[in-house]
Amino acid sequence: MKRMIAYCGLDCEKCDAYLATINDDQALREKTAKLWTELNNAPILPEHINCEGCRVDGLKTVYCDNICAIRQCAVRKNVTTCGDCPDMEKCQTVKMIISNNAVALKNLKGQKSE
Repeated sequence: MKRMIAYCGLDCEKCDAYLATINDDQALREKTAKLWTELNNAPILPEHINCEGCRVDGLKTVYCDNICAIRQCAVRKNVTTCGDCPDMEKCQTVKMIISNNAVALKNLKGQKSE
């Protein structure tokens, strides 16, 4: 499986936090912080928008590193992604992502561990 596919199946290479980080794009950090603040009704600052990918060593947003229940569960279960978990189909934790994002579900079902 491609290393930049997150535990939930989303593609980190398409995430604005990842793109802002690898391109050192301050304007994208500011735009993303503003959008995420509105979406989450929480103060998110541009300096919070730094991430090198969910499953790789390196920087992660505060949410991805400390709050994301999907990532915490996958790390605890020691699976490459939720696609490797036998409980994925009935999992309420990853359901929010895979029920609303066909590409994420395809990433999890169509590709197995590296």
